[in-house]
Amino acid sequence: SWYIGCLYCEKSLWMMSSFEESKSVLLKSGFRMPLVGFGTYKLGTIPSSSTTVSSTPPPDTFTVVTNALHFGYRMFDCAEFYNNEASVGDAIQAYRPTIPRSELFLISKCWTSTIHAGAESIVNQVNTTLSDLKTDYIDLYLIHWPVPACHTTAFHTLAKLQKQGKIRSIGVSNYTIEDIMELESTLDESTPPICVNQIEINPFLYRKLTLDYCVSKGIHCQAYRALRDGKALHHETIQRIALKYNVSNSVVLLKWCLQNGISVVVKSADSNRMKQNVDGLWNVFELDEYEMKELDQLTTHEALEAFTETYKKCVVRDTPLSGSRVRAAFTKN
Repeated sequence: SWYIGCLYCEKSLWMMSSFEESKSVLLKSGFRMPLVGFGTYKLGTIPSSSTTVSSTPPPDTFTVVTNALHFGYRMFDCAEFYNNEASVGDAIQAYRPTIPRSELFLISKCWTSTIHAGAESIVNQVNTTLSDLKTDYIDLYLIHWPVPACHTTAFHTLAKLQKQGKIRSIGVSNYTIEDIMELESTLDESTPPICVNQIEINPFLYRKLTLDYCVSKGIHCQAYRALRDGKALHHETIQRIALKYNVSNSVVLLKWCLQNGISVVVKSADSNRMKQNVDGLWNVFELDEYEMKELDQLTTHEALEAFTETYKKCVVRDTPLSGSRVRAAFTKN
């Protein structure tokens, strides 16, 4: 099987246990991934086709990433689309004398335009990311969105790069159940597994059916926008639970993810919040069954419909494909 074959990695099995077991998850590739990572979206620059625009200048990438490293973050979520990987790489390199590469976990993703352009563009982009992040391998490489008629080819291209040692684990992002099923239909025992599905998931967008399907297939779910937005942090239920456990509101949302078996990618330019998010999660407290159910029920029909519209736009964004190519029906939750 592929899993046995993957152990050809010369860097050997000790690399797979560089992260503390209680604070990491074992992926199907055999490598461990930290449960808490730091996001780099909208650091230094805001992508031109971003769905939201702010009048406030984005925070400096080098400064924020350096602070995140100082406060103990070791997993960094990057992407071609974010247009700042060189600055992320500079910050990591400046810190590298004190942190060996084996203690870092770097994630990147290829954007829709690259996925649509095909195999050669994907290979070129992976090589660019390796150069920008100043590393000889990427721990986890994701397909950013399931571009219709293109994403399965992208996965198989990444599989070849994995055999060359440029990528350790392969995953997807923003995939519905139907997208995963389509991709799975092209895989066999000689193909590396889908290790991760990075999706927006939080108590206000609880996509339980998608989560359960991924779990049934051994695909780990990782949350972006785990904190939803500023308004979510002030929800009465969140505030009440945070007060009970004497933790920040954001830690309640992150704890909900972890107790559902979901790793998280968080981001803040504020040093105090950075520290709160990474420290508070490992406080000795657990949300009880009633509290978990309360949080489960915060998802609304409107939130699921908004996700649906975002998905339809983003799978073809920055490509010549029209909306007619998007699958007509898919599982929202």
